[in-house]
Amino acid sequence: MSRIGKRVLTLPESVTVTVDGNVVTVKGPKGELSTTIDENVKVEITGNELRVHADENLKNIHGTTNAHIKNMIEGVTNGFEKKLEAIGVGYRFSLKGNILVISVGFSHPVEMEIPEGITVELPSNTQLIVKGIDKFKVGEFAANIRKVRKPEPYKGKGIRYSDEVVIRKAGKKAA
Repeated sequence: MSRIGKRVLTLPESVTVTVDGNVVTVKGPKGELSTTIDENVKVEITGNELRVHADENLKNIHGTTNAHIKNMIEGVTNGFEKKLEAIGVGYRFSLKGNILVISVGFSHPVEMEIPEGITVELPSNTQLIVKGIDKFKVGEFAANIRKVRKPEPYKGKGIRYSDEVVIRKAGKKAA
């Protein structure tokens, strides 16, 4: 069996989990998330503990299901956030309603629509915080923002996560 799948998840008092066939719904103070699980995986709730059971030959689905439910529980209680920063002269973020405007040295600003369930905060015009309760959506939107201008290895310019380390390369050497 999967060691991650065997993990017992403790439910906070503010969270309720319901299982209807192969749909698991998690409700908490920040919202509600639901996911469809494989029909060979069983979710068992006893008191404030949740266990995921699967056959021996379903190790990968067993651990993945447990991790998804754990992320849903954490999302509806605390939420998730990704911090990004723009490094470079003239690189900045701005908001226009529900549209994120990114200026990163192209001839035009790049506009991205903010998905439903995601909030974007701008502490400064070079810093951005993506928040939400769904870990997948938060990570995907942050990755799409970073993809607009990845950090380059020579000067370090581009959009990066705030905790990301960009390994710099040496430029041309003089003869």
